[in-house]
Amino acid sequence: MTETSAPLWPAPTAAAPVDATVALPGSKSITNRALILAALADGPSLVRHPLLARDTRLMIDALRALGTGVDLVADGVSVAPAPVRGDVSIDTGLAGTVMRFVPPVAALAAGAVRFDGDPQARLRPMGTVLDALRALGVTVDDGGRGVLPFIVAGTGAVPGGDVTIDASASSQFVSGLLLAGARYDKGLTVHHDGKPVPSQPHIDMTVAMLRERGVEVDDSAANTWRVEPGAVRAIDCVVEPDLSNAAPFLAAAVLTGGTVRVPRWPSSTTQPGAHLRDLLTRVGAAVSLDGDVLTVRGTGTVLGLDADLHDVGELTPVLAALAAVASSPSHLRGIAHLRGHETDRLAALAAEINGLGGSVTETADGLDIAPAPLHGGVFHSYADHRMAQAGAVLGLVVPGIEVEDIATTSKTLADFPGMWADLLHGEPAA
Repeated sequence: MTETSAPLWPAPTAAAPVDATVALPGSKSITNRALILAALADGPSLVRHPLLARDTRLMIDALRALGTGVDLVADGVSVAPAPVRGDVSIDTGLAGTVMRFVPPVAALAAGAVRFDGDPQARLRPMGTVLDALRALGVTVDDGGRGVLPFIVAGTGAVPGGDVTIDASASSQFVSGLLLAGARYDKGLTVHHDGKPVPSQPHIDMTVAMLRERGVEVDDSAANTWRVEPGAVRAIDCVVEPDLSNAAPFLAAAVLTGGTVRVPRWPSSTTQPGAHLRDLLTRVGAAVSLDGDVLTVRGTGTVLGLDADLHDVGELTPVLAALAAVASSPSHLRGIAHLRGHETDRLAALAAEINGLGGSVTETADGLDIAPAPLHGGVFHSYADHRMAQAGAVLGLVVPGIEVEDIATTSKTLADFPGMWADLLHGEPAA
């Protein structure tokens, strides 16, 4: 599907079962929502234990460009709100949370805010949020393309009201509007009309974080969310570890018959990564939560998985890697929306696993994966951090895999290669 153009990283093969404790940095999803809400709040606040990686640094830079005071401090990130500033440019990189959460905030500026990002980002659908802003009275110039680059030209306020969208391509369209909705004059009511919204836990996360800050949200009706106008209360918050980023490390325990522990695992959370406990049990691992430490032990067997991943699509690449070396066929369903992520993840996974000798077939809404002997080769990342993680996972048990552009993992983990090396050496990763 792609030519090799970035450096190749020899994925290390595990010589023995892994035995490590992996201390994960903060959740990207929670960090970027917390930063947006802190920028819109009624006073200064502190975000503790945030993720500091490419996606969150892009969010920090975007908020700074819009006038927010954001400083890195010993305890995390301090945020001092200010009136939203226009006549600025914002680099979204390849961060969906930046390109979809910041435009509704930029609509509050008195002036034009220009958005652009990585070349791959210009392929990601943006029309839903841009059309929603237009329906709410905001001037948007995207040249009729519905993708980056585009300009949001605000007048200092947004009337708000009702808007109907089709968010079946991404839950981020709903979350991005809700996060800014309390600052609109009439608040905001978002109606979804289309196929079921993917990754519902991320919308639940948005609603919970709004309520935590005193914003009144009514989500009692199906596919409708009402945010009342009013202040966003400034609070100091602690960011949970990024549970989705636990996936490759926990998969290492499954594949090598080893043990991986993740501290600070929340007993209750809206993060989709929480479903790893059930999903890894279903592929044959022994999973336990003792206090706040999640432990996954491989049993020497990797079972095939038949699962609807509609709400946890971001886990698909690592689960597909496990399925490629499982003892029985797997059927991963409900994930057609992954065709619109950082890359077409379904096509990419099929191409890369099949390129190593695997047997993956795309379906209308997922992947069918049959066991097959794998061999070494180049595993392309498509500038997608979760594809690169999947290649690293396969490399544990398939010698000779080289992952293209492992640096793309810096999107959500500042030093994935270092953490991976520590994992294999049995050292705590931080």
